[in-house]
Amino acid sequence: MERVLEADSVVTRFGTEVIHDRVSFTVGRGEVVALIGASGTGKSVLLKEAIGLIQPSGGTIRLLGTDVWRSSADELNALRRRFGMLFQDGALFSSLTVAENIAVPFRENTDLPMDLIAPLVGFKLALVGLAPDAGSKTPAELSGGMRKRVALARALALEPEILFLDEPTSGLDPVGARAFDALVRVLSESLGLTVFIVTHDLDTLLSIIDRAIVLSRGKVIADGPVSAVMQADDPWIRDYFSARAPLVPEAS
Repeated sequence: MERVLEADSVVTRFGTEVIHDRVSFTVGRGEVVALIGASGTGKSVLLKEAIGLIQPSGGTIRLLGTDVWRSSADELNALRRRFGMLFQDGALFSSLTVAENIAVPFRENTDLPMDLIAPLVGFKLALVGLAPDAGSKTPAELSGGMRKRVALARALALEPEILFLDEPTSGLDPVGARAFDALVRVLSESLGLTVFIVTHDLDTLLSIIDRAIVLSRGKVIADGPVSAVMQADDPWIRDYFSARAPLVPEAS
């Protein structure tokens, strides 16, 4: 399987604190992979290192064949047009309409005129299940679930090869979260997307994920199909998956 993302012996230090201690893993093309672990294990930090926002203290990260931290500014700009990113809070521009938010990647990275950008924005809205009239609204007029979908539409604007999602179901009610999960899986399969998700959501993990990578104590302690990771002999992993264990009523 072609390697889309490779982390090789990544070390991250903040002062004297070691967050990642020689973390290594790969993500193959077309996979839907989740990065999980307790709060404070550096999951979101690792994602930001992968997309060129935070520089690790050591090791190598290759994204789509490019060494992220040994590339020129022009090479990084070209790389950024090949992936999409959805931040935890959506990071929408509050002063812009939905349509204007989705149009930002087209305006910043292409020479397309506005009369061609408009129908592309409409297509992206439809792709994430939003009605055309949503384009004229501002983010403040939308529900949390709709804002996530707008942010996803913007992340998909330039038809990326890999999509990064940071806690995408955070703040959503259970119905909205499961609908968002289903949308991500459908888009992955229909568009041939590779998806890398940082999540705490156990329902996401059990419903749409091909592979789980578990961070703990600065290292990868498990990596494989969810069914295999569930059987790993680690206290945190056992506690994490036990949250989904069925409740057994007491005998009367």
